[in-house]
Amino acid sequence: MNCCGLLTAQKEPVPLKSIEVELEVRDHVATVVSTLTYENKEDKPVEAVFVFPLPGDAAVCHFSAKIGQTQIVAEVKEKQQAREEYDDALSSGQQAFLLEESEQSPDIFTLSVGSLPPGESASIRLEYVTELAVQADDGLRFCLPAVLNPRYQPQGSGGSEGASVQVTSVPASLVPYSLSFSARVSSPRPVSKVESNCSLDPLQHLNTEQTQATVKLAAGHKFDRDVELLIYYKDAHQPTAVVEAGQTTAKTGTLMGDPVVMLSLYPEFPQSVMSSVASCGEFVFLLDRSGSMDCPTDDSMQEATRICSARDTLLLLLKSLPMGCYFNIYSFGDTYEHIFPKSVEYCEKTLEEAVKKVEEMAADLGGTEILESLKHIYSQPCIPNQPRQLFVFTDGEVFNTKEVINLVKKNSGSHRCFSFGIGEGASSALINGLAKEGGGHAQFITGTDRMQPKVMQSLRFALQPAVEDISVTWDLPKGVSVTVLSPPITAVFQGQRSLLYAQLTGQSSEASEGSVMVKYSLAGHPSQSQLHFSLKPAEDTGLTVHRLGARTLIRSLEMEEKDDEAPQDEGVKERVVELSVQSGVSSSYTAFIVVNKGNGEPIEGPLVRRNIPTSMLGGMMYSRCDILVFDDSSTCEDFQYCEPMWRNKDASEEYTRISSDEDMDGSSLACLGNVEAPTIKKPPRDPLLQLVSLQKASGYWLLDPALAAALGKTSKEVDKTKPPAVNQEMWATVLALIWLYSFKMDAKEEWELLAMKAVSWLRAQNAPCVAECVEAGKALLGCEVQKDFLGL
Repeated sequence: MNCCGLLTAQKEPVPLKSIEVELEVRDHVATVVSTLTYENKEDKPVEAVFVFPLPGDAAVCHFSAKIGQTQIVAEVKEKQQAREEYDDALSSGQQAFLLEESEQSPDIFTLSVGSLPPGESASIRLEYVTELAVQADDGLRFCLPAVLNPRYQPQGSGGSEGASVQVTSVPASLVPYSLSFSARVSSPRPVSKVESNCSLDPLQHLNTEQTQATVKLAAGHKFDRDVELLIYYKDAHQPTAVVEAGQTTAKTGTLMGDPVVMLSLYPEFPQSVMSSVASCGEFVFLLDRSGSMDCPTDDSMQEATRICSARDTLLLLLKSLPMGCYFNIYSFGDTYEHIFPKSVEYCEKTLEEAVKKVEEMAADLGGTEILESLKHIYSQPCIPNQPRQLFVFTDGEVFNTKEVINLVKKNSGSHRCFSFGIGEGASSALINGLAKEGGGHAQFITGTDRMQPKVMQSLRFALQPAVEDISVTWDLPKGVSVTVLSPPITAVFQGQRSLLYAQLTGQSSEASEGSVMVKYSLAGHPSQSQLHFSLKPAEDTGLTVHRLGARTLIRSLEMEEKDDEAPQDEGVKERVVELSVQSGVSSSYTAFIVVNKGNGEPIEGPLVRRNIPTSMLGGMMYSRCDILVFDDSSTCEDFQYCEPMWRNKDASEEYTRISSDEDMDGSSLACLGNVEAPTIKKPPRDPLLQLVSLQKASGYWLLDPALAAALGKTSKEVDKTKPPAVNQEMWATVLALIWLYSFKMDAKEEWELLAMKAVSWLRAQNAPCVAECVEAGKALLGCEVQKDFLGL
């Protein structure tokens, strides 16, 4: 385990004092500058080690240290060389700083600050650039991960990291450093609003066109959640191109010396195709049942847990599937389980069996070993004429991220993968990587977000016909050639952006133009979209586009290197190191190194290591290998951070929280005294989900007491008002639809697909009395709906 938590009773001082984050958003690209201030108040030199998350697709491009008035900018070097220089510096009494990206997951970094003399302070400046993902409501999502969940390392996978690091996890109230956060947003289009899961000061527009604005995190922010911003522009979905000039000091013909173009493409599909819903497909659902899925979905002890939310969402998905498709449900932890030995046809019998098994699912399978369950799924033969759609639900706390993503990539030709990151701290590298390599779509569910609307959007994508035969053609002036840095586009969805990076080599007049044509086939119909752009470089973009392009190419090469079945190219690692050093962008094979040689005098005294703690979510952390030990002299008052999770009836008793190999993910409690477990109130079932649970596979409802209760009526009231010529199933189905359209229109995106199925069932009955049925239903439920709301 190379990420685990250990907190001792000594209450040692922590050298990290503050984190200041400045965010600059230009259209859909973000530059993030973090300043971390350290101070050593001990009487001996310390080495401070801080493990923290970054967005999985971030390109770390600057690292520097300021000691006193001296600013030293880090160099990017091959990782082993950088580690040796860092160790050599510490052994000779010099200050050194090392920043490393995890070799297993690109969203985890380790920052080592050593050695900090007694009474000294140092400021670390870290800069990265990242793209902002488009959400279902057209907002652009930026997430500053403030919570680092320890990652589960599967048994038998020996960690190959050079630095084995412990991560201390404490509640937000006890994190000993502060966070300040500010953002500046600019775009060619007006900034309409900025929303957040955290309290913000009011948005301030900087010009009359409202194309520039600033916003700050309100004072008093606690480290109990990621800082998530949703940025909304007017008319955001417009294809754009940005050409960035090369670095003047770099050699022409190299990535950094040539111009680089970033294209944002938004293909539009014909409405006739988009309105049709596929009635076939093999839908495979993979649910995380590791111990951490028992965490609350937000920071309230009274809210539903992640596993409860996932169960409800699975129910909604199952009810929304079309007749004639195939499906199966897998779940994983230390091992994996499946409801059926192989995918089965969707019918009333198989649906009832699946729903019953889903309702019994608990977060009781231990660790987060997703790899073996995926291998089993891919070993199952695909069903002819039933395109496979894989839905993965996980809190994303795995260690072998790249290995998992590579497996999905190998099998990308046989399926589409839709991934859902549940809860704070879910690995963005894992969730985005699964969807990107699987030709699907990624969603994150955090805080008080409802999982259902986001998942149903992905189901709509899955029910769309797959875009096939995608090709990209460039038309550039004579003398200009293109080298595409991005991997080939494998998936296109309505309203979703596709990004392309390319290096432009050669000379052209500034007035010249280029164009790119994207061709594809949708439901057998050839389509295309074209974007014209000027080759004149944009002003004041820095090297953001170059760094994002370099990051994209580096990630592609790293995945190629990790491919166990592909013939190994000895030059891939060397190519990655060369690109990383040339562009100044981090990779799994390089590290940033700073050595402060100063006046050459060694620092006196033995070096002491201090691991910087990271925040638990809302005072609760079901982390892997968490060890919380009370010594003989400790009482519960000495450890107030235990209070939210366990209340000790007798403070004189001692207890230990441990994890065993059998339950690495559950953080089980071994009680040595009289310990009272907290009672978590189970929330009442959502009325919408109650109604959904009663629908039959083909789309109708039965007229029974459960339906009457879901509608807020008695069985007597429902039976008494039924028109005589109407059968019970039709009456029940019309009532359910009227209730949905009258009382749940705010959640229409959640139930629209199953309502379409119900309407199709009604149409098949060819009953002449539907209008009478609707009028009677409106009178019973006391509501009004349009006469044609059923489309009949």
